[in-house]
Amino acid sequence: MAPPKVITLGCRLNTFESEVMRELGRDAGLEDAIIINTCAVTAEAERQARQTIRRARRENPNAKIIVTGCAAQLNPQSFADMDEVDQVLGNTEKFKPDLLAGGGQAVQVTDIMTAEETAPHLISGMEGRTRAFVQIQQGCDHRCTYCIIPFARGPNRSVDASAILAQVRSLVEGGHREVVLTGVDICSYGTDGAATPNLGGLVGTLLAAAPDLERLRLSTLDPAAIDDDLFQMFAEQPRLMPHLHLSLQAMDDMVLKRMKRRHDRAVAFAAVARARAARPDAVFGADLIAGFPTESEQMFENTLAAVDELDLAYLHVFPYSPRPGTPAANMPEVPSSIRKARAARLRAAGDAGLKRFLASRAGTTAQVLVETDRQGLSQHYATVKLDFDAEPGAIVEARVTATEGDCLLASRAA
Repeated sequence: MAPPKVITLGCRLNTFESEVMRELGRDAGLEDAIIINTCAVTAEAERQARQTIRRARRENPNAKIIVTGCAAQLNPQSFADMDEVDQVLGNTEKFKPDLLAGGGQAVQVTDIMTAEETAPHLISGMEGRTRAFVQIQQGCDHRCTYCIIPFARGPNRSVDASAILAQVRSLVEGGHREVVLTGVDICSYGTDGAATPNLGGLVGTLLAAAPDLERLRLSTLDPAAIDDDLFQMFAEQPRLMPHLHLSLQAMDDMVLKRMKRRHDRAVAFAAVARARAARPDAVFGADLIAGFPTESEQMFENTLAAVDELDLAYLHVFPYSPRPGTPAANMPEVPSSIRKARAARLRAAGDAGLKRFLASRAGTTAQVLVETDRQGLSQHYATVKLDFDAEPGAIVEARVTATEGDCLLASRAA
């Protein structure tokens, strides 16, 4: 039986969860359904979810449309009121096959703050992807003043290490060469139970117990919570990829304090320096918010300067977007035009940092995980265009010859 169509918006965790729902939906007989897995990280994300729902109905007038994910968890009735929507499921309910199959009421959303389980489902693979995402934890116990996600995802809860290992082994046996560990706040892995290792311990366990896994990558890390074991793994384990993406959000101490972040500039710089000492070829990315309430021009300049000072190559930049229900929504706003202009300046600095990094790779050898027959990802997360044919899913050794835009150009290594 064919699986339902699943449209994924937002983060890597959503990508993993969509694969779970695709397989659950197939087993439940949802062949003619469309599941839309929404994001709520910004007001714009919620607007895009509504656009996606309307487009899905126009293109599929007879399909059953099920809306789930973070936006649905936070505002279920607003989606249920849309004429295009047949069913709304919360972030817990979306993993219950009887509800996916249409059992119960049209709106099924419970209090996520009482959730105790993660999604324990084993997936057979990631449709159309050479890399596979594996959920290691769910939820977040922190309360950053701009963020609504803890109220969409619930408290921090770690997946048992044995279940993660079983999932990784299954994916490797299915032909996946790279696995990405993902969650809402993966640096909090293990902090909810004494019997569970920390993130660094989990990485060590996986690499030791799954020797055929060729590449392990991590999703976003909190610079204030990277454990000593993880730094050690970064130094000792070449199969742990030399690319770290950090949840910085800002690099001005007053803004960080008003965001209620757990790090300041010094902590962020120390984390990057320690990681570079462990792995000299490491490359870094970061999430940054432009125009947080009360951010002055000097505060912004501190964040902008840090892009160069930390030598960041991969930026995810978001103009601040107020979310009702968060403390920051009640703070004095920076005008929208200034927010957008600051975001543009951050993106330009990020583009320059990426170009510097790519130029530094000229003449080096890249290990490329092939995603199409002539393009893939290097160990440093750089897009590589190959001048020779290669099988998707393979890892090939290639010599970097030049750069082109935001890509590396490479030939087969001798």
